[in-house]
Amino acid sequence: MTPKTTKAPKEESAASAAPKASPADKFLAEQRAELVAERASYVEAAESLQQEAEMLAEDMEPGDIQFDEESGEGDTLNVERERDLALSAQARAAVDEIDRALAKMDAGTYGICERCGKDIPKARLKALPYASLCVACKSGGLSRR
Repeated sequence: MTPKTTKAPKEESAASAAPKASPADKFLAEQRAELVAERASYVEAAESLQQEAEMLAEDMEPGDIQFDEESGEGDTLNVERERDLALSAQARAAVDEIDRALAKMDAGTYGICERCGKDIPKARLKALPYASLCVACKSGGLSRR
């Protein structure tokens, strides 16, 4: 008596032939997409605020500062310009943090706390994709002041 042999299917489906992405790879791909989208948003905001500040500066005339009850201690245009410049700088700082996070992805160190070297929880990374510190290190840094 000869043993029965089963033949394997000659063709595998395309879905089973392609390597499946691991959950970690899927998470990184989602985070990268989020970071790229957030980066574009911050770059647009920074440029828009910078342009607005420049337009406000062009609208001002030298010596055009008034000190009265309505305007408080200075010209409203100047205050708006300074606010726009500060917000633009904050947006550019966020872009720098996002660029660092993207570089960490490329280097394989994304999601690792810069201070203690432990993994940053995925929930924190989902909430703040460019987080560089775990919750313990971030909150520990605040309480030591």
